[in-house]
Amino acid sequence: MSTTTIPTRRGTGRDAVPAEIALPPKPTTRLRTALVVGAFAAFTIAACLPAIGGVQLDFGALISNWDNGSGLMAQLFQPDFSFLPRTIGPMIETLQMALVGAVAAALVSVPLTLWAAAPTNPNALSRRLLRAVINVVRAVPDLVYATILVAMVGVGALPGLLTLFLFDIGIIVKLVSEAIDSSDHSYMEAGRAAGGSQTQINRVTALPQSWPLFANQWLYTLELNVRISAILGIVGAGGIGRLLDERRAFYAYDDVAVIVLEILVVVVLIEIASNLLRRRLV
Repeated sequence: MSTTTIPTRRGTGRDAVPAEIALPPKPTTRLRTALVVGAFAAFTIAACLPAIGGVQLDFGALISNWDNGSGLMAQLFQPDFSFLPRTIGPMIETLQMALVGAVAAALVSVPLTLWAAAPTNPNALSRRLLRAVINVVRAVPDLVYATILVAMVGVGALPGLLTLFLFDIGIIVKLVSEAIDSSDHSYMEAGRAAGGSQTQINRVTALPQSWPLFANQWLYTLELNVRISAILGIVGAGGIGRLLDERRAFYAYDDVAVIVLEILVVVVLIEIASNLLRRRLV
């Protein structure tokens, strides 16, 4: 570890004599980085050891069943596009579920978000209570919601729509309320100084400042809804996922390939349209 020297001049005027000042060595983090990487590597290896309760990775099964996988991949790479007309109706249902779920969540998320953020809701008790409920909503996976709702209301688009609504509410309220908490609130202080109530301050100052945050998250949840609703149908929650699960059950992987390609194209188009809208709105 070497030291750094800076040339200086001792004295004044023409009689100044060059001198050097030794600086302390630059601290290094190589040892700490190596320890962190080593700890992660050791934990990963330990998690793969069945002797201590780790994940049992059977690579032998992957090799022995390679023929099944190769045959499946061969079918997936030979899509039967004559099956495409049958997918139009379920795909439209999927898009309807995604759009209605996103719009319903957008309407409900505005008051809930203002209630969950500290600058817009000074009442700590109600704010913490709502945040606890939102955390519970976010903690439950979407497929669990769909499975329970299918058992409650039956097979169809309704359980999928309700699942998307709950999923979107958890995301929007969580992310936007945290963004409001971390932003500058000088405009709200001006509203309080003018004698405005908390409701007036939220409506006149907080909401106009938060619309770009809301718009960004609404478009993001719309993109997610298209992806998720394609999967929810596997448990009976309507949409293209039901048809996907049906063709998979019949081992018609050439039809499955068509459905997967259609989902991919629709998701890409939705994402492109969402990005264009986001540039205009945000």
